[in-house]
Amino acid sequence: MPPDLAGPVEVELARLTEHIPAPASMPGGARYEPKFDGYRAVVVRSEAGARIWSRQRHDLSDRFPDIAAAAERQLAPGVVLDGELTMLVEGRLSFDALQRRMVTSPSKAHALVKSVPAAFVAFDLLAVGGVDLRTQRWTVRRGRLEQLADRWRPPLQISPVTDDLAEAQEWFDVLPEAMGIEGLVVKAANSRYVPGRREWLKVKRRDSVEVIVGGVIGPIDRPEVVIAGRYRAGEFVMVGRTVPLGAADSRQLGAVLRPASRGHPWPDEIASVRWGGKDSKKPLTKVRPDVVVEVLADAAMQAGQWRHGLRYVRYRADLKPEEVPTL
Repeated sequence: MPPDLAGPVEVELARLTEHIPAPASMPGGARYEPKFDGYRAVVVRSEAGARIWSRQRHDLSDRFPDIAAAAERQLAPGVVLDGELTMLVEGRLSFDALQRRMVTSPSKAHALVKSVPAAFVAFDLLAVGGVDLRTQRWTVRRGRLEQLADRWRPPLQISPVTDDLAEAQEWFDVLPEAMGIEGLVVKAANSRYVPGRREWLKVKRRDSVEVIVGGVIGPIDRPEVVIAGRYRAGEFVMVGRTVPLGAADSRQLGAVLRPASRGHPWPDEIASVRWGGKDSKKPLTKVRPDVVVEVLADAAMQAGQWRHGLRYVRYRADLKPEEVPTL
């Protein structure tokens, strides 16, 4: 086994694109896979057993003992798989369930296995028999992966793939609402596996939703980022934040915002780590929660909050806060 495949393993990444690429737009043709809302992970099967490594190079084996045990039973030594850890709750992918597994002590993780089992969805084969396959074309790696997966049983699974644009479009249109798929990942059939590079493409399904402006980053008359809110059982809570606003949108929104009155429930500072950012806390300019805006949101949610940045569309002067759906 090459040392850099023994674990932890650096993975290939995807860059965001707005539209589904045409089949002929990528070398050898485009191949389309569902983008699962889970944890990126690499399973390494060695002579000593099976380990699960996160994209951030953390060992997750003790948090997902069901996956590690299945990999040890069903994979031969020398196999390395790239894929996604997922959980289904009532037929939908649940990032919240994954988070609960992550924050549970290893001694208690076994108790969660029966109540909410995990699955590992493999989409690439990096090594077999200890031989590095990353220099092989995607079509070769996929063919070998399908041969291996033919003998698998849950919780090990193989990701669906298609070269048919119409089928990919149907997945993109139907699966986000049906089971929480985020969109598509698109790969070139002739591509090699390049660790650390963003050679793949990802297309996220975004739906139009309405939210209430509860605060902004930046001055109230020239907001830079909107902090979105909705009501949950009468309590006004944060549900997400937008990507930075354009100048025209900032001016238009700033013209209708008013400073919050006493008793606004939100804090004076907010950290972007709340939504996966890395910077420190920033002052929150709280506003009256009486302005409704339309945003584009993807399917990735955690505890009632959108994990990724919302895209501002427009101010909805025709809607009142009480008309915005509650949590």
